[in-house]
Amino acid sequence: MENVEQLEEQAVDAAMHFSWQFAIEINKKILKLDKKNLAANLRLGFSYIQLQKLDDAKKYYRKALKIQPNSSVANVNLERIKVLQLKSSKKNKNPQIYLDPNLFLEISGKTKSVTLVNLGQKNTLAALSVGQEIFLKIKKRKVEVRTSENEYVGSLPDDLSRRLLVFLKAKSKYRVFVKDASLGRITVFIREEKKGKKVQHYLSFPQNIQSKMEDMTYEKEGSEDTEEETVLDLEKLAETLTSEEKEYLPYKPEEDEEESEE
Repeated sequence: MENVEQLEEQAVDAAMHFSWQFAIEINKKILKLDKKNLAANLRLGFSYIQLQKLDDAKKYYRKALKIQPNSSVANVNLERIKVLQLKSSKKNKNPQIYLDPNLFLEISGKTKSVTLVNLGQKNTLAALSVGQEIFLKIKKRKVEVRTSENEYVGSLPDDLSRRLLVFLKAKSKYRVFVKDASLGRITVFIREEKKGKKVQHYLSFPQNIQSKMEDMTYEKEGSEDTEEETVLDLEKLAETLTSEEKEYLPYKPEEDEEESEE
């Protein structure tokens, strides 16, 4: 007979492979052996959210609160469920997403997981599902992330925005998926699909993207040695773009501007 520890491993593995129904079965087995297992209740709540069975999810998050009344995970997700139920009552329910277990496979220089900043409205965030495809959109000198319905989710951090502005304007293509979602934190997975000709020799995602452009290094592909290039090298690249494209690049002093997020 399997013990709780073995079942815990199976439950975590099932979640990592997006096998939500199997995860539910395993976590329920855990609760038969240990009724006050907090982690199993939290995993059940999360799995049911992914299957959009919100009443079931609510039930297990409330059980988690009985075990640990100050559980921030349970409280945040109960708030999320409340928002989701209000949204679904307006017939705006998202279809269930079936995921490839290799969706978040890391490829050096070509993929990056990133936490968004300046998040959007709660009703938009609450409706996001793990594995849902979302989209990059250029807005002035920033790169925003939006749903297929053009709902604002959040923005890429400034350092990554500045880099990807160059790549996007050079006609590079990326796909973006929700990796983790809550009302206060959204993590996305960005995968390079196609690189523009003008940036063929530059990695989309160097290992060290610093917080300031002048400190950034640019790794070139096709060489085992990492070559450091100053911001001037990227400025030269920007000069090859059209004047319309350069309008979006961060190589001129930024004016103080306040943008209201949608």
